[in-house]
Amino acid sequence: MAMTEKIRILLVKCGNISKAELARRLGISPQNLYNKMKRDNFTESDLRTIAEVLGCKYKAGFEIDETGEWV
Repeated sequence: MAMTEKIRILLVKCGNISKAELARRLGISPQNLYNKMKRDNFTESDLRTIAEVLGCKYKAGFEIDETGEWV
């Protein structure tokens, strides 16, 4: 699933927040957010900030199957 789709689902689950409201909370223009979503182009920093303004956690990484170790 693309990150943009995950963000859309998150917006609904966090109180049906609009993309314009998310942009306001992020301190960026709605057009800037729309372009990021259109290209599905988010940095890890963007994703952490989105999680922070929506009151949730962002976790990313790799788990080695054999050991269960996260990298």
